[in-house]
Amino acid sequence: MTTELVLVDGLSPEDVALVHREALVVLRSDLDQAWLEARSDHPWPPEVLDSYESLLALAREAVAAGTRSPESDPGTAIGIDPHDDAQFDLFSDLAPYTTGAEAWRDDELVFSTSDTGSTLRFFLTDRQEAELHSRLDALGIPPTVLEPA
Repeated sequence: MTTELVLVDGLSPEDVALVHREALVVLRSDLDQAWLEARSDHPWPPEVLDSYESLLALAREAVAAGTRSPESDPGTAIGIDPHDDAQFDLFSDLAPYTTGAEAWRDDELVFSTSDTGSTLRFFLTDRQEAELHSRLDALGIPPTVLEPA
């Protein structure tokens, strides 16, 4: 059984970023594909600027390899391989700040964020939900930051 959870309003930007990252860590082994926008409604935080530049380089590499159309907007729907550690790190770094990111298991959406990280929803098994709550608790973030959709 899976549960759809959403992030409640009122968290600090730091806690929002932690919830995004911890959810992705819990989901990672289930992810087959992901994408994200190299766009934000606010300036990218300094701590993720290197990841932002690496994401744009990844998009350029995909064009050079022929796996991305040269006519594509260079900042939209950049494919991420969640099994590649470096690409997963980019995804985890930037997802809390982007205007849009998704991760999929087969043909099933399991992670979605938008509105520069303020809208977050994901689908967890009971085991994953327990693991996420444990991870958040270890960081001092109460389980009430998430609620069923």
